[in-house]
Amino acid sequence: MTIDWDNLGFDYIKTPFRYISTWKDGHWDEGKLTEDNIVHINEGSAALHYGQQCFEGLKAYRCKDGSINLFRVDENSKRMNRSAKRLLMAEVPEDKFIHAIEEVVKANAEFIPPYGCGGTLYIRPLLIGVGEGIGVHSAPEFLFTVFCMPVGAYFKGGLTPTNFIVSDYDRAAPQGTGAIKVGGNYAASLLPGEEAKEKHFSDCIYLDPATHTKIEEVGSANFFGITKDNRFVTPLSPSILPSITKYSLLHLAEHNLGMEAVEEDVYVDSLDQFKEAGACGTAAVISPIGGIQTYDDFHVFYSETEVGPVTQKLYDELTGIQFGDLPAPNGWIRNIKI
Repeated sequence: MTIDWDNLGFDYIKTPFRYISTWKDGHWDEGKLTEDNIVHINEGSAALHYGQQCFEGLKAYRCKDGSINLFRVDENSKRMNRSAKRLLMAEVPEDKFIHAIEEVVKANAEFIPPYGCGGTLYIRPLLIGVGEGIGVHSAPEFLFTVFCMPVGAYFKGGLTPTNFIVSDYDRAAPQGTGAIKVGGNYAASLLPGEEAKEKHFSDCIYLDPATHTKIEEVGSANFFGITKDNRFVTPLSPSILPSITKYSLLHLAEHNLGMEAVEEDVYVDSLDQFKEAGACGTAAVISPIGGIQTYDDFHVFYSETEVGPVTQKLYDELTGIQFGDLPAPNGWIRNIKI
């Protein structure tokens, strides 16, 4: 397979190996690597009928010395287990989760984009309820699998400002599953996202489901803003997915840039407090927001064409750590040498 490393999109590419393990009769089997990219499950599996499934997303980064970095993989393990607990699924032990990730990365190392091209190896752990069943109850068995593929920027244009529009749809219900990473949240976002794109926006902005006055998420990413008095602000809500990238940026804004960094309510009618804004997540990394279309106004932040200086600095700090060019806080990086 010939890959144009400099022009990768965010698309499925079959790589040679993936990891698979099954939970049955109260315990996980040893797990193994396989070349089969087809998942074989019973037609009565709870994942198919009742959405008993969750997933994660993380990346492997090729460093200048040829080694490979994994970024805060333990946090992905913790978040998957929070999702599993909420959905009455078998949790995946952290050591098993990390072992599976490392085995898949090592086995597919040739598909990790070269240092300097901007690409990464996207890794998708998936946990689904399987086995014979049809009643509305937890599955008798669970399947845990990890696969990967080389990817480029999630939003076309990379670190280029794009515009978003406020949606009338709710992403998640109060006290629902908005804070866990389950497929149903994303299925519900397909129609609002498509309608936003038809209006020539990158995606939509979801407001809080209770009052429709506060920003919660930007498509499938978290929102952040830089205030005019130089505070890093990101929304606080029990129905927002706790993004590992967001919490990393909160730390870097405070400790590396010397900013006040907080989670608090972000009211959609108070966007003029921000001089810069962006969306952040594993897939998107950071996507600067040029402007947001609300119901009766189009608010532009720093620029529709240029990246703001604080957003650029945060991006440089985060990616510098991920690719091994800058020192990382303790425990953030697992380095793999092939």
